[in-house]
This record gives sequence, structure tokens and C-alpha cells, in this order.
Amino acid sequence: MPIYALGELQPTIHPTAFIHPDAIVIGDVRIGAQSSVWPGAVLRGDIASITIGERTSIQDNCVIHTTPPYPTTVGNDCVVGHIVHLEGCTIGNGVLIGNASMVLHNVNVGDGATIAANAVVLNNTEVPAGALALGTPAKVREGASRAEQILRDAASYVANGERYRGELRRLQ
Repeated sequence: MPIYALGELQPTIHPTAFIHPDAIVIGDVRIGAQSSVWPGAVLRGDIASITIGERTSIQDNCVIHTTPPYPTTVGNDCVVGHIVHLEGCTIGNGVLIGNASMVLHNVNVGDGATIAANAVVLNNTEVPAGALALGTPAKVREGASRAEQILRDAASYVANGERYRGELRRLQ
């Protein structure tokens, strides 16, 4: 798997994390225990740091980057869906970021919130804990997230990452 240092910036990946061989991790990136990074995902910590918590899945073809002066932080027990773009934002614990959504600079997403598929969360937006943000640009509906389902989904990705760590093999 391509894991790169950039000058003095070097990734720190917990030994129990699963990083798919076709994911790319560059620079100041920290990935926590039992987290998973799936094929085609790019985590580029070249301008500021990227932190991925524990038991969090970064799914296929995600782009995670930063923007000065904002690092990108994703909490524990999160599910970051396919083709998501996160840049310079803070994602709380137990959050679902739906497929093909975009969360931009200086956005704060509270614990247990959901960003719906295809949503675009614009700069400086606050998504409260337990809220649902949907649409382009995203509109926030407080109390509409399903936090228990997010935690179940996060746990299923921990199990899938363990399966891949033990069973994935390249045939050609």
C-alpha cells in the first residue's frame, strides 16, 4: 500500500487498522485502532494534520485533505461513505457521512449526526449533535439522525476490516 512521508511529515497508523493496498496515505495522518481505509481513498496530510479516530471506516474513493489553517479530524465510530470529500472540517464521534457528500472548511459536525448522501455542507456550518444535514447546500434538521444505527454500521466495518486483514490476497 502506498504510504508516504513528505519531508518530516510521516503517517502514524495503529497496527490494528486496515489500510487497503490501493489506498494512499501521505504526510501528517494519524489513523486509530481498528479503523479501515478502503480502495481508492486518498488521505493527504500535506498542509495540516488529518486524524482518523478508532473504529472509523473511510470507504472507497474518499478524498480527505486539509486547508490552512484547518486540520481535518474524524472521530471514533464513524462511517464515511463512498466518494466522500472532507476538507478542513471536524467530525464528531458516531457520525455517518453519506455517499458522495462533501464537508468543507471549518465545518463542525456534532456527535451522532448524519450527513445525507450527496449533501454539500458549506464552510463555517455547525451541524449539531444528533442532527441530519441534507441537500445542496445542506439544510440541518435537528434530532433527525439515527445514532444507534450509525454505531451498528461502524461495528460492521470493524469486523469487515478484520476479515480483510486476515483474508485479502492478490491473485495477479
